[in-house]
Amino acid sequence: MDIAAIAAGYTAAWNSSRPEAVASFYAVDGSISINGGPLWQGRAGVAEMAAGFLADIPGMVLRCDGVRAAGLTAIYLWTFSGTHAASGRPVSVAGWEAWELNDAEQISASRGWFDAEDYARQTG
Repeated sequence: MDIAAIAAGYTAAWNSSRPEAVASFYAVDGSISINGGPLWQGRAGVAEMAAGFLADIPGMVLRCDGVRAAGLTAIYLWTFSGTHAASGRPVSVAGWEAWELNDAEQISASRGWFDAEDYARQTG
């Protein structure tokens, strides 16, 4: 498995500003949870989650800060930056996702984390 290539493609998908491109990295029945919240289930759910972030931070730029894998488990470290749509304030937030991958090298489950208090402070 080429985890660096998967991470590069995932980063490019976010930077395309196309929620369906982000969702394409997930298994058909894949899921993501952000900060221990409810699951966004299936590719449609993942696309909905991505669309929300992209609406809040239009033109968002995501940077991959690192990736590590052991077998079918990976950690994807990231920072996103841009301008918050509602407040007009600049935003820069770091976080990570813990991925469970399937044999087809798709994300079957992701648990994402970032400092929500810092995000709220930055966005006002």
